[in-house]
Amino acid sequence: MANQLENLMATIKSKVRALKKSKNSNKPYVKMDKSSSVKVEIRSRKARKLIDKTLKAADLPGKRTVS
Repeated sequence: MANQLENLMATIKSKVRALKKSKNSNKPYVKMDKSSSVKVEIRSRKARKLIDKTLKAADLPGKRTVS
């Protein structure tokens, strides 16, 4: 966890330095990429929603499709 935080801080610092160097740029900020932990969190939320949806459909015997 501490290693990920160090990597995030290093990335932010380098982006800020790059932004300071290019003050003449038209963009007011540099877009940050999603970290791997954020990507995992998004996938797990989507998976949880799909599981909940599937379980809900399984509780209704008359309806056979999950959409």
